[in-house]
Amino acid sequence: MKRTHGCGELSRGNVNEKVTLIGWVAKRRNLGSLVFIDLRDRSGICQVTFDETMAAKVQEVRSEFILQVSGTVQMRGAANPKMKTGEIEVLAEDVMIVNRAETAPITIADDTDTSEDNRLKYRYLDLRRPVLQQILMLRHKVCMIARNTLDAEGFVEVETPILARSTPEGARDYLVPSRIYNGKFWALPQSPQIYKQLLMIAGMEKYFQIARCFRDEDLRSDRQPEFTQIDIEMSFGDEDTVFAVVEKLMRDIFKGTIGVDLEEHFVRIPYAECIRRYGTDKPDLRYGNEIQDLSGLFRDTEFQVFRNVLDNNGVIGALRFENAADKYSRKGLDKLQDFVKHGFKAKALAYLKMENGSLSGSVFKPLSEAEREAIVKELDMHDNDLVLIIADTPKIALSALGALRVRLAKELDIIPQDVYKFLWVTDFPMFEYSEEEERWVACHHPFTAPKAEDVGKLFSDPEHVSSRAYDLVINGYELLSGSIRIHDQDLQEKVFEAIGLTMESARQRFGFFLDAFRYGTPPHGGVGIGLERLVMVLAGTDNIRDVVAFPTTNSSFDMMSEAPNVVDKAQLDILGIEITKKDSE
Repeated sequence: MKRTHGCGELSRGNVNEKVTLIGWVAKRRNLGSLVFIDLRDRSGICQVTFDETMAAKVQEVRSEFILQVSGTVQMRGAANPKMKTGEIEVLAEDVMIVNRAETAPITIADDTDTSEDNRLKYRYLDLRRPVLQQILMLRHKVCMIARNTLDAEGFVEVETPILARSTPEGARDYLVPSRIYNGKFWALPQSPQIYKQLLMIAGMEKYFQIARCFRDEDLRSDRQPEFTQIDIEMSFGDEDTVFAVVEKLMRDIFKGTIGVDLEEHFVRIPYAECIRRYGTDKPDLRYGNEIQDLSGLFRDTEFQVFRNVLDNNGVIGALRFENAADKYSRKGLDKLQDFVKHGFKAKALAYLKMENGSLSGSVFKPLSEAEREAIVKELDMHDNDLVLIIADTPKIALSALGALRVRLAKELDIIPQDVYKFLWVTDFPMFEYSEEEERWVACHHPFTAPKAEDVGKLFSDPEHVSSRAYDLVINGYELLSGSIRIHDQDLQEKVFEAIGLTMESARQRFGFFLDAFRYGTPPHGGVGIGLERLVMVLAGTDNIRDVVAFPTTNSSFDMMSEAPNVVDKAQLDILGIEITKKDSE
């Protein structure tokens, strides 16, 4: 069985050629003496015409039958501009039914109205949709470009173990019981972190891997329990060295997949400044509307609400949106009020509007005339502008305003499309306090190096220790995390101590790793790039399941294979495992 072309490969340049196509029937239209069949394969769709001499041979053909068709390429009477092959058709001269198909339980088309759960249940059919096949081919191309670029930069691809020791510090591990060593467990890697650092100690100098990773954590719309990252580690460099490699990789990927030329160097903003300006550590820079600090305007205010906030070391922050005053009625503003109160525990959302040259709003009356004028001047308010104000603790006010910035940008449709804004967020906090564990924990991971000038504050002032960790953000998505690692054994021990790990406890978890530090560890650092999120941005989708061949639901369940599922008692007995509590089935 041979074919001469893919269905989507034919064009006017093939007119009068004899061709053979093989594919699935995407659509069939019967016009009596003529039958038109849209034949689909991975390369695209082509219309095949069966005249009165051939129509009888395809009377039983239905959607998703597989056909082999031979015929002559000819120009179509009326071109279809929506199809890649819309200028031509194939006049069938021979046809063979390769295989029949039952009526599909889902609609196999890019504009399907089938529910996502049903599409996931029949994922092998859903993947016949051209849009999903194109995304999987895009993902493949990203991986190939990554391999070629990193190879040219002197990196070596090394596979690290999938079955490894559990090192719980961060997200929960997926555990795998051992049959040979009953009562002991492997863990699936949350990342190749320890192994890639060991490869630096081993002298590999430049490593990469397209690595499968696993995290047993609460899911979000842009996460899956298993995912892939382009993992990179390198020795004898600093942040600038790492950033240069990643920026080169991103330029090659964006140019090689969607033809977009990126800037030579990406913007860098320290974490604290990022939070102050955008209320988040992953801001979308495609639009402005930055948070403005109005606290200084109200140092002497008599408005008691603002006075109380400032007296308790709070802040008064604001957002200005041009030409938005008439877009938000009282009902719309009430919805925003509920959004910040219930989602971020903000005390209240105040607003001001400039309409027909006059200022009005929920805090118009309690403010003095001088304060109103100061706000208009500070925020450069013009007619039909809307200003949203939150007075609260810095954490609540900034996070709520950051979320409002994103929400209104979407509702007002001010986010430009086909624009890609990268941002390095640097100087992350080294530690954060865990109320649950009642101790300081590593914000990134315990192998991240603190900034040299902050090492003296590891124990005296952990809240204000900055790290050499960094994220790369694109259009509001965290694309990668990374850091310069600790390479000094004494400093590594101090960091463990700072997060409440005794050396005995640290050695129980990371003993083999700490031993390796004794034998000449080079300065090193790296990143883990989220492949799925990168492909999401390139494909223009906000659903991570679109870029994964066989994804799970938000509840981490595989609708197709119905996994996870129960296993035989005999299998558990071999592993020495007894189930004491079972979820209702």
